[in-house]
Amino acid sequence: MMKIIFMGTPDFSVPVLDSLVEAGHEVVAVITQPDKPKGRGKEMQPTPVKEAALRYNIPVYQPVKVRDDEFVKVLEGFNVDVMVVVAFGQILTKNILDMPKYGCINVHASLLPKYRGAAPMQWSIIDGETKTGVAIQQMDEGIDTGDILAVEEIELDAKETYGSLHDKLTVMGGPLVVKVLEELENGTVTRVKQNDEESNYVKIIKKSFGKIDFTMDAVKIERLIRGLNPWPSAFTTFNNKTLKIWDADVIAKEFEGEFGEIVEVTKNNFTVKTGKGALVVNELQLEGKKRMMTDAFLRGVTVEKGVILG
Repeated sequence: MMKIIFMGTPDFSVPVLDSLVEAGHEVVAVITQPDKPKGRGKEMQPTPVKEAALRYNIPVYQPVKVRDDEFVKVLEGFNVDVMVVVAFGQILTKNILDMPKYGCINVHASLLPKYRGAAPMQWSIIDGETKTGVAIQQMDEGIDTGDILAVEEIELDAKETYGSLHDKLTVMGGPLVVKVLEELENGTVTRVKQNDEESNYVKIIKKSFGKIDFTMDAVKIERLIRGLNPWPSAFTTFNNKTLKIWDADVIAKEFEGEFGEIVEVTKNNFTVKTGKGALVVNELQLEGKKRMMTDAFLRGVTVEKGVILG
């Protein structure tokens, strides 16, 4: 069994911490991002990883900068075998990476070397990938450039959303890390160098990225809707209010009219013309209202053919 420092922040990281504890490893410290104010009352909110660590009575540290000399000394004092890092949110410097006996290993939510960077799950859906997965890598000074120690693949469903993919990949990382730690200890781990020519750094997703451009193909818009569901969501405007679109189907039919124009309205849904094909909107949310199926929305709001969204 190994002596471990765990570094992570969001809910995606928690199942890996759970797996390490359940496998009997000694997690001596948890490092996570500082608490942040949340909600209307701006109360300080602990990170999901902090909450989990406190349940296990593991000491928690929340440095503003993990690389500060004083904090590096704190890390050195633990004398651990390995550091396990999952969506921590800070860059680790060489002196930290080289500190443990087995270095630092990272759980990454894509099949490296493709989709290096901060939002691999969203982009794999937006780009129309057919498969993705989890990669365990030995961390080096680059961003997601270290040797791959293990990989597990899954197929993407036709209606995969960021939310559904997040939930699937969340539970895959823990068992895979436990397996890799065993192999590191036994000296049986296989290291595969990444091919940098196949790499692709993905941009951080901002809220503004969700604004729908109806000149795009319906297929691309539909993937954007799924890739940004539940956050930050794809949106347009209707009657000067923000209209979030949560689910839509692509139809190949070409309609007359402008891009973004509502070209058909039935009692169950409405259809919007796009750059290529059209989108049938199945689920939406108007500013100030609850998320709902389009048929329920149409019972309370008049939507007329010829209206242009956006």
